[in-house]
Amino acid sequence: MQYQYPERLQCAILDWAGTVVDFGSFAPTQIFVEAFAELGVELSLEEARGPMGMGKWDHIRTLCDNPAIAARFKQAVGHMPSDADVTALYERFMPLQIAKIGEHSALIPGALEAIATLREQGLKIGSCSGYPAIVMEQVIARAKDNGYEADHVVATDEVPNGRPHPAQALANVIALGVSDVAACVKVDDTAPGILEGRSAGMWTVALTCSGNALGLSHNEYTNMAPNLLAEQRARIEAQFAPAQPHFMIDTIADLPAVVAEINARLARGERP
Repeated sequence: MQYQYPERLQCAILDWAGTVVDFGSFAPTQIFVEAFAELGVELSLEEARGPMGMGKWDHIRTLCDNPAIAARFKQAVGHMPSDADVTALYERFMPLQIAKIGEHSALIPGALEAIATLREQGLKIGSCSGYPAIVMEQVIARAKDNGYEADHVVATDEVPNGRPHPAQALANVIALGVSDVAACVKVDDTAPGILEGRSAGMWTVALTCSGNALGLSHNEYTNMAPNLLAEQRARIEAQFAPAQPHFMIDTIADLPAVVAEINARLARGERP
């Protein structure tokens, strides 16, 4: 048998919050602030957004490893944050998160149309998230009510290691019967999500304006002065650069044009 390069994409693996739903990725960030506040620890939205894209336990652990946050934690609680404290915060986070999902479940404008275009071209739609399965149940149900249903979903606690490890992306490859990782594109609004796709050997597309990095509502985004938006876009592109995404676009609405370019590159024998 002889190896043959894939000539077209077979699958798009999409993140959820900040990619397909919840423009600005507000649902997870506010809950981190509230969970820490219950212990008397002040946490800003900017700090909460820092490790976004990781599994939520790992996200909290990373926040607690921040020296400034750890110092505030020690002042409020009396000791430096341990893994047991992280688990306790995670357990506080979960019911708050489930309750908050409904407030931020709207589909990102243009998502349905873009995904429909990809399906018409024969692509399967995989998905994964930093949310655990119990939260994803709520996200999936609300997205279905709004007209979106992925072909497969992998939650962060359904694999041994979440992002930036490649396990969730690769679980989609296996479940959807994709013949080659080079025939997949991973789309995400966070650096850990891009690293996930990179580590899995896939094409990667970073979303600069719909998710965590910009952190604005769709209305705020569309009403931002062009020069200010250009400045923010440049800042976010520099933020994504170490993860080395193959493409950077504003929102998922721009994805079909990127898919066309990837298909052209695959047809020329290029690889991710």
